[in-house]
Amino acid sequence: MKNAQARVYLLYASKMDASVIFQDAAMMNMTGAGYVWIVTEQALDASNAPEGLLGLKLINAENETAHIKDSLIVLTSALQEMNKSKSITEPPKNCGDSGSIWETGKNLFEFIRKQELSGHTGKIAFDDNGDRIFAEYDIINIQENGDQVSVGRYFYPNGTEKMTLSVNESNITWPGRLQTKPEGFMIPTHLKVLTIEEKPFVYVREIAFSESCLPEEILCPHFNVTDGETTKTFCCKGYCMDLLKELSKTINFTYSLALSPDGQFGNYIIKNNSVGGKKEWTGLIGELVNERADMIVAPLTINPERAEFIEFSKPFKYQGITILEKKPSRSSTLVSFLQPFSNTLWILVMVSVHVVALVLYLLDRFSPFGRFKLANTDGTEEDALNLSSAVWFAWGVLLNSGIGEGTPRSFSARVLGMVWAGFAMIIVASYTANLAAFLVLERPKTKLTGINDARLRNTMENLTCATVKGSAVDMYFRRQVELSNMYRTMEANNYDTAEEAIRDIKIGKLMAFIWDSSRLEFEAAQDCELVTAGELFGRSGYGIGLQKGSLWADAVTLAILDFHESGFMESLDNHWILRSNVQQCEQLEKAPNTLGLKNMAGVFIVVGVGIIGGIGLIIIEVAYKKHQIRKQKKMELARHAADKWRGAIEKRKTLRASIAAQRRIQSNGLNDPTTVSLAVDTVARSNVTPRSPGRAWPGDSDIRQRPIPRSDDIRLSPAAYTANVSHLIV
Repeated sequence: MKNAQARVYLLYASKMDASVIFQDAAMMNMTGAGYVWIVTEQALDASNAPEGLLGLKLINAENETAHIKDSLIVLTSALQEMNKSKSITEPPKNCGDSGSIWETGKNLFEFIRKQELSGHTGKIAFDDNGDRIFAEYDIINIQENGDQVSVGRYFYPNGTEKMTLSVNESNITWPGRLQTKPEGFMIPTHLKVLTIEEKPFVYVREIAFSESCLPEEILCPHFNVTDGETTKTFCCKGYCMDLLKELSKTINFTYSLALSPDGQFGNYIIKNNSVGGKKEWTGLIGELVNERADMIVAPLTINPERAEFIEFSKPFKYQGITILEKKPSRSSTLVSFLQPFSNTLWILVMVSVHVVALVLYLLDRFSPFGRFKLANTDGTEEDALNLSSAVWFAWGVLLNSGIGEGTPRSFSARVLGMVWAGFAMIIVASYTANLAAFLVLERPKTKLTGINDARLRNTMENLTCATVKGSAVDMYFRRQVELSNMYRTMEANNYDTAEEAIRDIKIGKLMAFIWDSSRLEFEAAQDCELVTAGELFGRSGYGIGLQKGSLWADAVTLAILDFHESGFMESLDNHWILRSNVQQCEQLEKAPNTLGLKNMAGVFIVVGVGIIGGIGLIIIEVAYKKHQIRKQKKMELARHAADKWRGAIEKRKTLRASIAAQRRIQSNGLNDPTTVSLAVDTVARSNVTPRSPGRAWPGDSDIRQRPIPRSDDIRLSPAAYTANVSHLIV
């Protein structure tokens, strides 16, 4: 109040307390010229009451007889009226008995309170609490030497219906022995109020020129727009607009509302058009500093830079700075079903399957009790558990599929099989539980842990963060030396408005937006895909901005403190900021998601790959089988040709052998036709004995070098056959 010409103090204190207050005030030069003191009756009697003091003293306060007479008149009138309509009962004998209530006493108080008459001490009447109203006072002025001089009266004149104040100002001695009344400062009652669009504190809606604002809205055109320009009409509502309405009612002022001319809160910069490169404020702050506006009602953060140039009220909302980001997705990709295990664990499981299969095969092969034989349809035999069967067994146990063949036979291999079955049970159970957690339950809340996250502090990380240019958050980062590296990185990414930054957060263009917690918590409550990260930092508050030294500062502050105590500010929070959407987001996070094709598409793709792989393998098998058949046919043809050629050779050799044998027999003098025929046949057949493996076919060697024919090849008895053949050979 440095611009005010008079300072007025109201004092309600006892005589002793007033004496101490006057002593301290005199030491601080607060009782001289320019100060006015208005005190109660007891404070007037203080021995050190300063000159120029004004106070009230009850008229006829020392005339006890008059007061007693008026009291008796009031009591008598009340008893008379009560006796006409109410019965008077005997009062309780023990007044300390709290259980007994004297109804007559209560009725008597009501009749006394209704009394209204003119007595020896003036007009007598009482309010609802029984206190006297219309009491008449003398206005006392402390003058030279501490004399108490009456300079006026506050009384109830006859023939009127209200109290009248009569003061003779020419008789008053003012503090500092001034004879003229100190001139006060006239406080304007119509204010120019500025605001800015910032949800949920101020919502701005453009309307047609002929359209009017809704009852809950306030007309708010852009500031500094001349009549000649084409203007747009806007209506404003929100948290700050409701606060402005309540403030105007509470401290009694009217207002005209306008939006920020450049859409910004204001920055302290060097303007190109300023003389000598002087720094100037822009935006809302600039309008207030240059006295083109009286008040700013907006989410205006209180900080040292602004407080140096404008006046702030007490905070109407306490908040801080936080980080807004988009919630991490559940990463539902084609390989979502692989998420429960890490890549290392998957590799180890795959390796374990084949290692166990190999060990099972070796145990069954080298165990003396494991080499059982199985008969096949083609007459051959094979081991019960080969390597292929061991791999099939290991996979079957792991995937919990039925195994109809190829199980271990030895005790050692079966012990390993049971251990592997236990391993498979644990792995499958763990996979099932983790799959539910990854695909159904809660996703991670945030990517960042707060302002101290290494990814924010490390400028080499590929993480974009930003705030609003020239805002209080921007000023905060400039002040913090430890955040200088981070500020230099984010300075190039800063936005003109918070709306643009939040839009880019939603589409994923910006990873982290640093801004006021109230706004970001509101955005997170409206969109469950957004979340605030970490704890609040840079705590501050939103205040009402006024011109430096404004006479409205104290009134606004007292009103805001009263709003906090009465719960009005809490009701604004619930209506405009929370809106119960926080609980909806929490319920959405806790509710399990329904699995869809996006979550489990990878499993179907694996099945499809298996089908395609099976089709490919069967094509290879069919082609290989056809190749085998063609090869077998060629072998059959070659074998048939070889057999035919061999038959022809054998026939020719047999014929030659028969002719040679006949000649020998005839040369030996054997003339019996039957015996000659048998001998020739035996010798011929001995030359066509089937070829043994590794031996050449028989040639034209001497008959005595041929193998001896078996006895069952000759249609004679063994003895006759032996004798004839021996005779022939010899």
